Amino acid sequence: MDKMPAWADAVLVPLFSILIAAFLSALVILAIGENPITAFMAMVDGALMKSTGWGYTLYYATNFIFTGLAVAVAFHARMFNIGGEGQAMLGGLGVALVCLYIPFPHWSVSLIFTIAAAGLFGAAWALIPGYLQAKRGSHIVITTIMFNFIAAALLNYVLVNLLKPTGAMEPATASFPAATHLPTFFDMFASDGNPLFRGSPANVSFFVAVLACILVWLLIWRTKLGYEIRAFGHSETGARYAGIPNVRITVIAMLISGALAGMMALNTTQGEAERLVLNAPEGAGFIGIAVALMGRSHPLGVFLAALLFGFLYQGVAELAFWNNIPRELGMVIQALVILFTGALDNMVRMPLEKLFLAFGRDKA
Repeated sequence: MDKMPAWADAVLVPLFSILIAAFLSALVILAIGENPITAFMAMVDGALMKSTGWGYTLYYATNFIFTGLAVAVAFHARMFNIGGEGQAMLGGLGVALVCLYIPFPHWSVSLIFTIAAAGLFGAAWALIPGYLQAKRGSHIVITTIMFNFIAAALLNYVLVNLLKPTGAMEPATASFPAATHLPTFFDMFASDGNPLFRGSPANVSFFVAVLACILVWLLIWRTKLGYEIRAFGHSETGARYAGIPNVRITVIAMLISGALAGMMALNTTQGEAERLVLNAPEGAGFIGIAVALMGRSHPLGVFLAALLFGFLYQGVAELAFWNNIPRELGMVIQALVILFTGALDNMVRMPLEKLFLAFGRDKA
């Protein structure tokens, strides 16, 4: 036994990472003179104890599912796609062009086209970094980071000079036609006597994200292409000797990754804002990295990690209503969770591996 079991890596490492982050967050709250238990209960109450809070939690989780899956697919091919933010911006542009210039009779018809447009625009923005990695050896981290800034500048130009309504000051498109508006959870589940999810932005794109989890699982573990992606990620040399075309796998993996990131715009642009605004992703592309790491690049793990970060985002927003707790504290809590589930992951894993190794030797 040279390492801990897979279940321990998938469950115990994230669990202990979260507990350490929670402990340090409690110390920070104590340092400013507040009760960490009361603060935690406020987060739980605001994010989980009311249908409106659940709506916001699932809205944020939807963003993180898409971006987490995008990073996970790239991870399987041994690539670090940090360009989810820019790919989501361009996905939003695709959604906006379809919604503004194609007349649709119903939202269900528009959703088919916007899924395709968001995926195509996101994939197109990931194509050049993927090609440069495959053919020129350009590091995918550097190129995808650069493309985030290029995407922001490009979107700013398009909004200000091409898509902004005449006389408007804000860099945003006009509101989409009513036929393209996605039904919210309030529309779907509320009734006269039970106004569930009132005021929350969660919408039908959440179910698209769940479907994406299922399709990614089928792709990675039940198809030849998925096997080739995983084989390439485990050993590029071994994949080459097995006849797997490395250039093709690199480019295809990045196209899939970019398409998933671009589809986040279904939630933010078509579902919530119902128009294209300048900074619609709001950092979700980077949060997707932590989601993929915590979820061990498995769709089920990504889904659960996205729910956790959705809870954190909504819970932290509730803390902002406290007079004595600054909004910046929420960023500290989120940063600690990301730090211990991402950058300091091995700090938790290595002691656990030694513990399981010692236990295995004693048992033998």
